Amino acid sequence: QVQLAESGGGVVQAGGSLKLTCAASGRIFGVMGWYRQAPGKQRELVAAFTVDGSINYEDFVKGRFTISRDNAKNLIYLQMNSLKPEDTAVYYCAAPLMGSWGQGTQVTVSS
Repeated sequence: QVQLAESGGGVVQAGGSLKLTCAASGRIFGVMGWYRQAPGKQRELVAAFTVDGSINYEDFVKGRFTISRDNAKNLIYLQMNSLKPEDTAVYYCAAPLMGSWGQGTQVTVSS
């Protein structure tokens, strides 16, 4: 099973930016993306590469977040701009069709 490890979380003021990185121990096939879980809420999709290679963004991050990947290095990124307090959550990197999830990285946006 491919292991995933996130990094880049932290505390930032509203309007600020963070860039998350996900390092995979091997090549990822299928859907690959970022999810998040806020306290008391269910885990939700943020952005992902679909099976055909296109990108899907949830409405609440469109225009603010950008997902990208470096296939040669098995890295996935999430550039987060114009952060809002409601973006506060644990962010997970995942390849759900492969059953692989990272441990998560905390993102806290202060108002």
